Amino acid sequence: MKIGTPLKEGATRLLLLGSGELGKEVAIEAQRLGVEVIAVDRYADAPAMQVAHRSHVINMLDRSELERVIRLEQPTLIVPEIEAIDTLFLIDLEQEGFTVIPTARATNFTMNREGIRLLAAEDLGLPTADYAFASTLEEFRTAIDDIGLPCVVKPIMSSSGKGQSVVKEESEIEAAWRYALEGARGASGRVIIEEFIPFDYEITLLTVRYNGGSRCCPPIGHLQIRGDYHESWQPMVMAPEVLAEAQRQALVITGALGGHGIFGVEFFIKGDIVYFSEVSPRPHDTGMVTMVSQNLSEFELHVRAILGLPVPEIVVLSPAASHVILAEEAAASVSFRGIDTALSVPDSKLRLFGKPDTRTGRRMGVALALGADTGQARQRAERAAHAVRIIKND
Repeated sequence: MKIGTPLKEGATRLLLLGSGELGKEVAIEAQRLGVEVIAVDRYADAPAMQVAHRSHVINMLDRSELERVIRLEQPTLIVPEIEAIDTLFLIDLEQEGFTVIPTARATNFTMNREGIRLLAAEDLGLPTADYAFASTLEEFRTAIDDIGLPCVVKPIMSSSGKGQSVVKEESEIEAAWRYALEGARGASGRVIIEEFIPFDYEITLLTVRYNGGSRCCPPIGHLQIRGDYHESWQPMVMAPEVLAEAQRQALVITGALGGHGIFGVEFFIKGDIVYFSEVSPRPHDTGMVTMVSQNLSEFELHVRAILGLPVPEIVVLSPAASHVILAEEAAASVSFRGIDTALSVPDSKLRLFGKPDTRTGRRMGVALALGADTGQARQRAERAAHAVRIIKND
């Protein structure tokens, strides 16, 4: 493996497609190894742009704009960080010889919940909730009749819980349909309807594929609110046979997708049954806890894997937790207060993402904390997160 010098001929260039908080950490880790980073997103001053060597603001669903930037930059590695990308064009670029992480096919599959669910359930035989797809309100009603109430509704293309809801009564059906369409990425008007599983808990199993094979990180427990990550923790205690089954499924799905890099594989656990839920071919928001919990964070693992570098055994160094810091209202400019109070919480850290503006519920930062056990770590992370106040600038 050879890495060039940034900003010189022969530099190893990493082009980030999507420059949010996860991309920012990837950019930092890549730069620590001498990689030149170019950040791309649909809005200016995105978090990763603030630490990258260069940046571009484009609509990544527009093939002509995407092609212009890629031809200009001639990246060594194209690293998608969000779903809103013309992934079919990435397949064309890969056939030309560009390297897409983990692969263009994997990026295209996982952008679309329909594709990944069919791969997991029908091709690979992984246990999942019962599901159906709908493109019209009539199909939507029929699918809900078949699956039954309550059920979970999601756009087939979205992220961070956008457009996701739980339908408990017939009176909620039309509102759920409209909300799913409003939360969809791109022009997709198709939704997935899933059986509601009253699971005992849910986990993320970060799985890294690299030159030497594949490894699963210790499981991460997490809590979602309205379909979006709210807090996460390690270690997550699981029965050995249940963990082994989750690891088996994670290796099966990531093996089918192929390529190198880290995958966030989500599961529902009910008793001793492991249900596959989703997979993301990139660092996962629940995995931000690994910045303090593991010997190698998910971002370090991702960068090592895509550069062809060794990945040693992954271990939890201490019980740890993360908790989101959310904006309460929309604002063009904000300030943060209470940082001193937050950092007075024992063994706590903050990551404020530097997003240029806010909207209601937008994730603006995360609190991280260690503890004697996960219960204490979660309490500390929550205290630190809740101490931070986001103030609208006049």
